[in-house]
Amino acid sequence: MNFDGRMLANVSVLAAIVESGSFARAAETLGLTPSGVSRALGRLESRIGVRLFDRTTRSVALTDEGRRLYEDIAPLIAGIGDAMTLTAGSSEAVRGRLRVNVDPFFSRRMLTPHIAKFLDRYPEISLELASREQLGDLIAEGFDIAVRFGQPPASTLVARKLLDTRTVTVASPAYIRKHGRPATPADLAGHACIQMRSTVTGQPLEWAYKSGRKVIPAKTSGRLLVNDAGTLLGACLAGAGIARIKASGVQALIDKGRLVELLGNFTGESFGLYALYPSRHLPAAKVRAFIDFVIEALKADEA
Repeated sequence: MNFDGRMLANVSVLAAIVESGSFARAAETLGLTPSGVSRALGRLESRIGVRLFDRTTRSVALTDEGRRLYEDIAPLIAGIGDAMTLTAGSSEAVRGRLRVNVDPFFSRRMLTPHIAKFLDRYPEISLELASREQLGDLIAEGFDIAVRFGQPPASTLVARKLLDTRTVTVASPAYIRKHGRPATPADLAGHACIQMRSTVTGQPLEWAYKSGRKVIPAKTSGRLLVNDAGTLLGACLAGAGIARIKASGVQALIDKGRLVELLGNFTGESFGLYALYPSRHLPAAKVRAFIDFVIEALKADEA
């Protein structure tokens, strides 16, 4: 199929309808009449031979074919816009709406303490942070980027590792005064350990440690089972038990004495923090700016 300037214009109309949610708002954004938008979409549908929208007098929704097309073209349209902006040397490239799918623990403990600085630095950015335990479908749900812990699943997404963080075993001073502190992983069997449910298996996560090259599994149990790191941390601070948690998010609490690190002679499991985004070629300037800022913020926390 030959590709020409008119098809590109029609594709831009498709993107405007999806992003604005209606033909009327797309027409306003593009400086066209609603009938002009409808004709452009009709030409595109005729050219490729499929219906892209289901339309009624009250709503408009992408067909399955339309959704697949939009998922493929959205990063390309954004890349064209950014390439033109960068080529022109514009200082206003970092702008627009940025939707970020974030790990809840990362968002609460590591990102939001710095977010005001990001917004001050880029006044033309409108930022939406969606905290989710699961990645979901980044493209279909309209996210520009995700920041998640753990090895990324096999997909077409670009994965860039931002840091490795170890896990630490911690308890509140009140818990230690009441129950004492374990000296080895084996001692955990006699303590109340707050269990974290695996999002994959639905079962409590297993605890293990390293001493040199030796892996030491730890038998743990407890009457409290949680499914998110924020609840895990809150319960641990309240003295409900011993928790295993990512060090990068709780180091400040350890430094302030609100948590006590346990089993310091044993190494806990490590997790990578990854930025995931749809396109390796010309990722949007706002995406690059967000990744650079996150790296900067993480380095500041480690300093």
